[in-house]
Amino acid sequence: MKITIFNGNPDSSNRIFDHYLSTLAARLKTSQHRTEILICRDMVLKSCVGCWDCWVRTPGRCSHSDDTTHARHAILHSDLAIWASPLIMGFTSALLKTVQDKMVPIISPYFRMVQGEIHHRPRYRHYPKFGLLLGLEADTDEEDIAITKELYERLALNLISKLSFTATSNQPVEEVCYAINML
Repeated sequence: MKITIFNGNPDSSNRIFDHYLSTLAARLKTSQHRTEILICRDMVLKSCVGCWDCWVRTPGRCSHSDDTTHARHAILHSDLAIWASPLIMGFTSALLKTVQDKMVPIISPYFRMVQGEIHHRPRYRHYPKFGLLLGLEADTDEEDIAITKELYERLALNLISKLSFTATSNQPVEEVCYAINML
């Protein structure tokens, strides 16, 4: 399986979270998965300006080029995309949100009904499953995790995917690898 891990950790001094993701990627490789970690803080990111060029003038491509071009390519060529971030004030990082906002070009501007709701049609044949990996704050509780999980389930639905697992960096890497291997 091809797995892309989006490391949304904005703090380069938070080596514990980065080490966890590196250990996870290495362990997944021993299970014959191909893994790539995209470190969002090292990417050149421009915010989505809502110009909709990606739907009208340059279908499938953002006209405001940055490193999310590679991120979109990685998503579309993955079987699993893992959104990973330490929680900051109860939610994932702004870096990760910026990358997610720039995923608009991978969906079509046209609509369809999904589970009784109107959602965009797929632009491509293949979309990966999603995973969510959270680093917990000292005061994180189950409600924080549930709210974040629900938001990522909605993100997955909007990006023609499904949230297949949610884990925390407090869980042993082996446990997270097992969950991924069972997908």
